[in-house]
Amino acid sequence: MAKAPSTRLTGFLALLPAGGSILELGCGAGNHSAKMLEAGFAVRPTDGSPEMAVVASRRLGRPVETMLFHELDEQETYDGVWASACLLHVPKDELEGILGRIHGALKPGGVFYASFKVGDGDGRDKLGRYYNYPSAEWLQATYAASGGWNALSSETSTIQSFDETPATMLHLLVRKVAALADRATSFKTP
Repeated sequence: MAKAPSTRLTGFLALLPAGGSILELGCGAGNHSAKMLEAGFAVRPTDGSPEMAVVASRRLGRPVETMLFHELDEQETYDGVWASACLLHVPKDELEGILGRIHGALKPGGVFYASFKVGDGDGRDKLGRYYNYPSAEWLQATYAASGGWNALSSETSTIQSFDETPATMLHLLVRKVAALADRATSFKTP
């Protein structure tokens, strides 16, 4: 039996026009892209790992592009960008630029979801994987500096990480604003 889509993914899709265009960053094995495609959306799944792109391509029955975040260069192309548990690996000093690229790739009014492991500073987990571990306040300032966003929701959840330690995830859903006068990025502190 197929796993039901997450509440967050369902809520994200409900904010997009029927059949809208979605860029998925860090698609992994393609599970979220599969749900988006099943729901009738035009999806561009991407992953930074060529090996994961192959896995996702097999799962989806279509090519999945290997793309690093800094290679995103489209302008006003997507109704939505989905970045579940992938931007948390971007070095903190590069995140503002990546968020700016995502902002540029979204159509005015486009919706963007991302999740991060909350913390007080970057570092590596027990498996040696890099995480940026931002605070909600740091993320708010970084989002604000990267473009005009309106916060739609901000919530936390507790997960068990790959290294088997508990972690608090911050889930952010924002909308690109058309004019700087409409900027109002504000996230609740967990």
